[in-house]
Amino acid sequence: MTQRSNSYYTATLNRDTDYPTLQGRHKVDVVIIGGGFTGVASAVELAEKGLKVAIVESHKIGWGATGRNGGQVTGSLSGDGAMRKQMRNTLGYEVDDFIWHLRWRGHEIIQQRVEKYAIDCDLKHGHLHAAYKPSHMAGLRSDYDEAVRRGMGDEVSLLDRCQVRDLLQSELYHGAIKNTRNMHLHPLNLCIGEARAAESLGALIFENSEVLEIIHGATPGVRTAHGQIDANQVLLAGDVYHKLEPGQLKGKIFPAMGGIVTTEPLGELAKQINPEDLAVYDCRFVLDYYRLTADGRLLFGGGANYSGKDSRDIAGELRPCIEQTFPALKGVKIDYQWSCAMGIVINRIPQLGKLSDNVWYCQGYSGHGIATTHIMGEIMSRAITGQMQQFDTFAACSHIRVPMGDLLGNPMLAAGMWYYQMLEKLR
Repeated sequence: MTQRSNSYYTATLNRDTDYPTLQGRHKVDVVIIGGGFTGVASAVELAEKGLKVAIVESHKIGWGATGRNGGQVTGSLSGDGAMRKQMRNTLGYEVDDFIWHLRWRGHEIIQQRVEKYAIDCDLKHGHLHAAYKPSHMAGLRSDYDEAVRRGMGDEVSLLDRCQVRDLLQSELYHGAIKNTRNMHLHPLNLCIGEARAAESLGALIFENSEVLEIIHGATPGVRTAHGQIDANQVLLAGDVYHKLEPGQLKGKIFPAMGGIVTTEPLGELAKQINPEDLAVYDCRFVLDYYRLTADGRLLFGGGANYSGKDSRDIAGELRPCIEQTFPALKGVKIDYQWSCAMGIVINRIPQLGKLSDNVWYCQGYSGHGIATTHIMGEIMSRAITGQMQQFDTFAACSHIRVPMGDLLGNPMLAAGMWYYQMLEKLR
């Protein structure tokens, strides 16, 4: 049986899952491969529409990046520049409005779902996008101006260096955007809460059930070692964790490993270093991100590894970053450390498509998964039930497919990020 990662999130679960292994043969309207946010969010959407849904997960619900990430829900949409360029072909002048709406749709879905199904996931508002260098302020001013122009003036503030120091006990930043629409939360408790919501609506959920084959044809389905599910539609939502359908999907998405640590409880020190309990990330290409947990620990991540291989000492790598950010935490005890495999797409645009007439896929959030997966869950559920407009907009985007898959793709990613880091030093 699969064991969860030794993370803070695992240690603070409200309730772990214990769904059965797929046995025998079942029939549903839609079978979803993958029990992370994409699969679970899609299941809730489809079940709310009255469809019979099944989720088939190789490990446990929320086992992958869904249950191991930084817990920040922000309007930072992955690949928005490339998205804008490509989608202009189909949307014309409406592309900017389309992308702006996408930025915040995930927030709305998550808040509504948490309220509707009474999901306890430590949901809080408040976030800083911080300027690590003086040159970062120009971009923040532009983002702030757009937010104000679009009616968010009461939710965003552009801060100078002194104002940031009032909010963080750190000398590191030259300014920031404070955003009270952005949120932070316990992602694993959110995902498991959503799975329970789907189950309450009649969804079947199977864990420890690796899909060995997707069956195409008039009656599609999935096959595992001990069972089969027949369906009208199949949704492949495994992101970077599966090796299914290599003929069409190999070389389109690649793993990058992110490391996260959580300190011991900080007591009163937590209020001193971050008095308004804000989530934070900086403006660099390879950034640091952090927030306080519900029990007053610092959860800190950063330094993505684009080789696709785990770090041997995550705490050793991140401790200097913590102590540089917050000198008051020098020597602080680190209680948890773990890694998170993120699905990276070369152009950073989420990949939506069809593998055959009734087999769909959705993947690739490039480190911005919590909000984006919920947006994509809504788009996929609409497409499966006949509302194709948003799906078609994403499916029309072209993507680079790298020969030899991970063997060449990960070195390409690593080289690309080295290039951007060199540019960063010149900014």
